Amino acid sequence: MLQLVDISLRRGERQLFDRLNLAVHAGHTVGVVGRNGVGKSTLFDLVRGAVAADDGEASRPESWRLVWLAQNIEPSPRSALDFVLDGDGHLRRIERAIAKAEADAKAEADAKAEESADGTALAALYADYEDAGGYDAHARAGEVLGGLGFAKEDFEKPHAAFSGGWRIRLHLARALAAPSDLLLLDEPTNHLDLEATLWLESWVRKYRGTLLIIAHDRDFLDRSVDAIAHLENGQATLYSGNYSAFERQRAEALERQAALHKKQQQRIVHMRQFVDRFRAKASKARQAQSRLKALERMDEVAAVHVDSPYRFAFPNPRKISNPTLSVNAASLGYGGTAVLADLTLRVYPNDRIGVLGANGAGKTTLLRALAGELAPLSGEVVPGQHAAVGYFAQHQLESLDLSRSPRQHMDECAPALSSQRQLDYLGGWGFRGDDAMRPARTFSGGEKARLVLALIACKEPAVLVLDEPTNHLDLDMREALAIALQSYHGALLLVSHDRHLLRRCVDDFWLVADGRVTRYRDDLESYTALRQARGAARQPGQPRAKPAPRSSVDTRRMEREQQALEARIERLTGQVQALDRRLAASAADTRHEGLATLARERKEALRALEEHESAWLAAQERLEQAAGANGAPLRD
Repeated sequence: MLQLVDISLRRGERQLFDRLNLAVHAGHTVGVVGRNGVGKSTLFDLVRGAVAADDGEASRPESWRLVWLAQNIEPSPRSALDFVLDGDGHLRRIERAIAKAEADAKAEADAKAEESADGTALAALYADYEDAGGYDAHARAGEVLGGLGFAKEDFEKPHAAFSGGWRIRLHLARALAAPSDLLLLDEPTNHLDLEATLWLESWVRKYRGTLLIIAHDRDFLDRSVDAIAHLENGQATLYSGNYSAFERQRAEALERQAALHKKQQQRIVHMRQFVDRFRAKASKARQAQSRLKALERMDEVAAVHVDSPYRFAFPNPRKISNPTLSVNAASLGYGGTAVLADLTLRVYPNDRIGVLGANGAGKTTLLRALAGELAPLSGEVVPGQHAAVGYFAQHQLESLDLSRSPRQHMDECAPALSSQRQLDYLGGWGFRGDDAMRPARTFSGGEKARLVLALIACKEPAVLVLDEPTNHLDLDMREALAIALQSYHGALLLVSHDRHLLRRCVDDFWLVADGRVTRYRDDLESYTALRQARGAARQPGQPRAKPAPRSSVDTRRMEREQQALEARIERLTGQVQALDRRLAASAADTRHEGLATLARERKEALRALEEHESAWLAAQERLEQAAGANGAPLRD
């Protein structure tokens, strides 16, 4: 197992770890969570030996192959495929040895004794190559690249030719493709879209080694890990189960602390207002029902995030046009080439729209046009008279004036506010004391994202257009953002791979696919399962097969298969819930003899459940195709 025993570490005057202890058994998948600055990445550095503890010991079996997600790699002229394969240093060494042995054998072909010796050595090297998985290494690397959203034509492009976000995907692909017994993934879902995040979830569930993941995506943690290591006050506490199980256990612990009780109750009252607000809409659509289920769990969430450092809101618009945005027979694209065509759309006050679609389908193109950053190739995008747009996109983080502090940015954004009110406002976004005066060039990605959101909010937009706003944000900030968006009364359009944020803040969905925008009439869970089923059914880049006509006999057979799957899903759901209860009951005692067995059983049951759910969605899609079901374009 991986063991950290009595680890103490200081950073300057700050005690980062104080006799920290953590044990992770072989084969477990552990999510590492905690506030920004508590030492999550430093913990990974300790495990891989990049930093040394002041006291204590970190140990793991010598035979374990350690791989980690590198955050900073210099741009390389190597192709994307070769860059990924380079992550398997052992395989590359064997390849170099084979090339050298073949060259030596050719140079000394006249010496029979040398040829015989080289032939024996070369045969041994080829045996090592086979043992290292060399013959299918290219296929494995290609599968990982495809799963993370790279098209086949991207495989030969040099690493240096990709943008920053896509380079990080390449770094992740390199880590996933390398053989490992212990894998460390630090924020792997940053810069991934929903489709790639779903693929990564599936990959993680199939991984057989020991895996530690730092992530701020609660749905990803819920579906990927079997334990949570929570870092706080220099200590690490291990909780059995996924992130939701951690929330329940953590909430119970916090509730026992009398000093937090009153503050927690105030927080719960605030959250209950949102439950009441949306309960009346429960009959509107299936996604409203799903959202109510999430809201009903807010007591637990409130307890865990009761002492969050963030307190902010998006001011409601004083005036708002109806409709706020109109798109009339528009084509959108670049350089004369349309990505989306024949769009007629309306955005009304109080619309709360989640925009779904595969990578490259045109989600960002649509949002850029709605925000006024991209002129249509034809047709028109018309904002209302009172429809100021607040647009958030990743490129805006780098467009900040990096020499200026948050306080100086506020002078430009809200010059009428007094100095104290500006500082109070920034404090709600987490910029307190010296942080409000530091130049933006010293900020992390999460701090830059918070500053951009704060500047958007201070302009009181009537429409919020948010493209992946949660990248780099910690769980506390994501929770605060969800609450702020729930309180906002303007129109909202949101692209996000954070399903928890979508579930909490969105009432309707638009689907961007095949050059069109259609209304998606099901809920987020159905879309997620559908994407997983399609991903499992097709290899990357493989075209979707045209459905063949179905007879009534075929239809009845598919219906019977679907009913059988439903029965199995019900049994597996009960099994997972029972294991969750048993894990929660034994979580207080990490030495519980059956804890590892229970965690493995839960992981296998969850994997089986998700496979059956994917099969059910695939069966449902076949039935819909047989019935000729198709979505209608969104029109006024």
